[in-house]
Amino acid sequence: MTHYPWWVKRDLDGFFGLFIDNLIQLMLIVTLCTGLLKFPASLVLGTILPGAAISILLGNVAYAFQARRLAALTGRKDVTALPYGINTVSLFGYIFFVMLPVVQATHDPILAWKVGLMACLGSAVIEIGGAFVGDWIRRITPRAAMLSALAGIAVTFISMEFVFRIFERPTLAILPLGILLLQYCSHARLPLGIPGGLAALLAGTVLGFFFRHLGMANSVPLPSGLSFQGLHWTGAELWAGLRSGYPLDYISIIIPMGLFNVIGSLQNLESAEAAGDRYPTRSSLMINGIGSLAAACFGSCFPTTIYIGHPGWKALGARAGYSIANGLIISGICLLGAMGWIFRWIPFEAGIGILLWIGIIITAQAFQETPRQHALAVAVGLFPALAAWGLTLVEATLRSAGTSLYAVGQQAFAGQLGLQGMIALERGFIFTSMLWAAFTVALLERRFRAAAGWMAALALFSWVGLIHAYTLTPSGIVSRFGWGCAPAFTAAYAAVAAFCLVLPWMTKGRNE
Repeated sequence: MTHYPWWVKRDLDGFFGLFIDNLIQLMLIVTLCTGLLKFPASLVLGTILPGAAISILLGNVAYAFQARRLAALTGRKDVTALPYGINTVSLFGYIFFVMLPVVQATHDPILAWKVGLMACLGSAVIEIGGAFVGDWIRRITPRAAMLSALAGIAVTFISMEFVFRIFERPTLAILPLGILLLQYCSHARLPLGIPGGLAALLAGTVLGFFFRHLGMANSVPLPSGLSFQGLHWTGAELWAGLRSGYPLDYISIIIPMGLFNVIGSLQNLESAEAAGDRYPTRSSLMINGIGSLAAACFGSCFPTTIYIGHPGWKALGARAGYSIANGLIISGICLLGAMGWIFRWIPFEAGIGILLWIGIIITAQAFQETPRQHALAVAVGLFPALAAWGLTLVEATLRSAGTSLYAVGQQAFAGQLGLQGMIALERGFIFTSMLWAAFTVALLERRFRAAAGWMAALALFSWVGLIHAYTLTPSGIVSRFGWGCAPAFTAAYAAVAAFCLVLPWMTKGRNE
C-alpha cells in the first residue's frame, strides 16, 4: 500500500495560498458587517466568525480525509485535497441583497442577521440536494462548458481584482509577486529552500514594516485584541428569522445563490479531475452542504463552497496537509479574535500574488485540459463573466459618486455602454456561460440536435428567470423569477433551437 504522508514540504505553499484566500473572506465579513450593516462588533467577533470557523474546519478536515481515501484507492502519492472556504459570491449577495435591505427597512441589524442565517440555511439545503443530481449534470455537460465558466471568473473576479490592487500599491506588492512568479514559473530553488509563498509573505512583511514607519503604508482597519470566543447554537435565531417572513421576500436571491454554489462546485470538481484527481460528486457536494449547514446553525450567514483553484494547489505540490492546516489556523484566528493583530503586521498586498497565480493557472487550464478543437467554446464561455465583472465596476463607480443605477434611471441606459445587455448577461452568468459553451461544443462537433437541446435549455432558463431576467430596485439589481420573465430571450433562443433542428433536414445532412 502506498504511503500517503500527512504533510509534505509543498503543503506549506498550498497553506499560505488557501490561508490568505480564506483570510480575505474574513476581512470582508468584518468590514462589511460592522461598517455597512452596522452589526455590533460583539456579534461579528463573538458569533459570526466562530460560526464561520466551525464550517471551515469541518470542510477542510473532511476534504483532507477524502484526499487520503483517494490516494489509498489509487495508490498515488500526488493526490491534492479540494480547496474549500467561504463562498465569495454568496457573501456579497447576502450582504447587499438580503441583509442590507432588511436593515434599511427595519433599522434592526439583529433581525437582518437572523434573516441572513435563514438565507445560509436555504443555500445549505440546496447544496445537499444537489449532491444527488450532480453526477448526472457532470455526465451531460462538456468539459469545455464546465471549465470556461471557471476561467471567466478566474480572469475577472480573481485575477483582474488582484492585478489592480498590486499595481495600486507597487512598493508593497510587486516584489512579493515577482518572488512568487520566479519560484512558481521557473521552479528555481530559493535560498535555504524557503517556499515561494513564505518568501513572498516575509518580503511583504518587511516592506510593510519599513513603509509603515515612513507613513507610506496603511494597515487594514480591522478590530484588534485577543479574547476567546465560544460557539453559539443559533436554532432560536433561525426560527425567528423564518417567522419574520423576510426570507420569502428574498427567495429570488437565496435560490440562485444556492444553485450557483452547486454549479460552481461541479465546475471545480471537473477542474480537479482535469488536473488528475477525480473525486466522487455526491460526497464532495455533501461535505460542502454540511459545512454551510454548520455555519447557519452556529451563527454565520455565509455558505461555504469548494474553491476555485485545485490545479493551482496541485501545481504547487500541496497534498492534504495544507487543508487541515488551513482549517486549524483560520479557526484559531476566528476563535481568538486575532485578525486585527495579523493584519497589523502582514500587509494584505504581501499575499495577493498567490491568489493572482491561482487565477492564472485556472485560466490556462481551461484551454489546456479541453480538446484543442473546443478552445473556441472556452472563449465563448468567457463573455458572461466579463459582463458580470464589468457591471460590478459600473455599480461601484456609481456608488462612489453617491448615486446608483436606479437613481440615474434611463440616463444610464441612453449612452453607448449597452448597460441593459450587460445586466441581462450578468444575471445568472454562470448558467449562461456553461450553456453557451456547451452549445458551441455541439456545433463544433456538428451535433445539431444536441445544439438545439442546449439552446432549448437557455430558452427554458430565461423563461423562468434563472438567466437574463431582472428588476432594477433602489437596493440594486434583483433577479426576477416566475413564468415568462425574459420573453424576448426565450423567443430568440427557441428560434435558434428550431433552426438547429431543421438545418440537417433542409440540407439533407446526416450529422447525428
